[in-house]
Amino acid sequence: MDETTRTLANYVTGLTYDDLPPGAVHETKKRLVDAIACAIGGFKSVPSEIARRIASRIGGEPPARVIGTGRRTSMEMAAFVNSVMVRYLDFNDTYISKGSGHPSDMMPAILAVAEAHRASGRDALLGIAVAYEVYAALGDEIALRDLGWDQGVFAVLGSAAGAAKVLDLDARQTGDALAIAVTANIPTRQTRAGELSMWKGVATAAAARAGVTAALLAREGMTGPTAAFEGKDGVWEKVTGKFRLGPMGGNGKGFGIERTNIKFFPSEYHSQAPLWIALELRRKVAVPEIEAINVQTYFSAWSEIGSEPQKWNPQTRETADHSMPYLLALGLIDGRITVNSFSAERMRDPAVRDLMNRIRIAENRDFTGQYPGRLMTQIEVITKSGRRIVESAQYPRGHAKNPMPDEDVNSKFGTMCEGLVGTARRDALLTTLWSLDQAADLTGLFDLLVFE
Repeated sequence: MDETTRTLANYVTGLTYDDLPPGAVHETKKRLVDAIACAIGGFKSVPSEIARRIASRIGGEPPARVIGTGRRTSMEMAAFVNSVMVRYLDFNDTYISKGSGHPSDMMPAILAVAEAHRASGRDALLGIAVAYEVYAALGDEIALRDLGWDQGVFAVLGSAAGAAKVLDLDARQTGDALAIAVTANIPTRQTRAGELSMWKGVATAAAARAGVTAALLAREGMTGPTAAFEGKDGVWEKVTGKFRLGPMGGNGKGFGIERTNIKFFPSEYHSQAPLWIALELRRKVAVPEIEAINVQTYFSAWSEIGSEPQKWNPQTRETADHSMPYLLALGLIDGRITVNSFSAERMRDPAVRDLMNRIRIAENRDFTGQYPGRLMTQIEVITKSGRRIVESAQYPRGHAKNPMPDEDVNSKFGTMCEGLVGTARRDALLTTLWSLDQAADLTGLFDLLVFE
């Protein structure tokens, strides 16, 4: 195998649970609580219903269960359908570096393999930490978005690595799994450009499924391309250009999962700081007084959620939660953003549309230069009387440098459970998730994740 594959495979097989410091274990459990909250919140979505219908037609040996229904399907389909639930609300965690994305999309892949193979809670947590570490190591080196490729490249490799760890594959098998995963799954960024479809919330679930498939194939003896990254027509040549992986977590270096950012609002991550600004501005000016709103932000925020014309005319939920004009207008008018803020009726509200049309968004190159270390955004409101009000923010609540307390994550979990999961089951789930490192297997967790 080539050097990149070997580096990743040796790291994955060499890491043990004892290499995870208590802080990393705690943060892994916190992200798991957050991801399961998002899955519960996304359970009733149309994409989730579609995925469950497909999963119901597929069996597996050993099987894994679907969150919400408890129905058994293959490990690959459980990874897919449960990841669709995690991702749908755009409420799950985000990694920000040269490359960015949503690493908790991979969690259902690890959980499906761990449940099916009766792995311990510690094995599952280690698999999750490994998946995040591979995701972060690649994200630190590759600006996938700028190259026109989607974050599924990171997710398929992380999912394959985490699944391989739970399956206890050796370095050769793990290398084969990684090579199969990346060679067969290079998604384009069309997923997240222009008017967004349901696939925006499903693409990385497909990557999670493919990562599990790659690990299972390698376990059965399937060999993968020998130079997936560095060889002729490989990833370096056709997708990313050359890169070198830096030191990975352990031996005194922090873990990638500790650097991920948890969302306070159910919207694209680059909107989080602007929304906090909007809530602060709302205390200082009434919407009828606003003449114009001028937003300055860094390139990634501008290009992702504030540059395309579709973002001023969202027609789908997926576009609306990726529209800075829409989100800012709601923040100023409603004083909140919730999972119910994206109905067709709300998107068509004339008051919302009127305020959106007063919003202008531009890149500030100084702010771009500070990214990804800082997520600087400044918003100026000009009132009809000529008054100017300026507010700025750089680390929204939940950012790794402004961490969300456990209590806030538990509260988010409770909110996602409302109307679907009763109080007793909610509390039992939280207890089980926070003590997963003590569980002999995941049977108890998935028994509680039945609420249909």
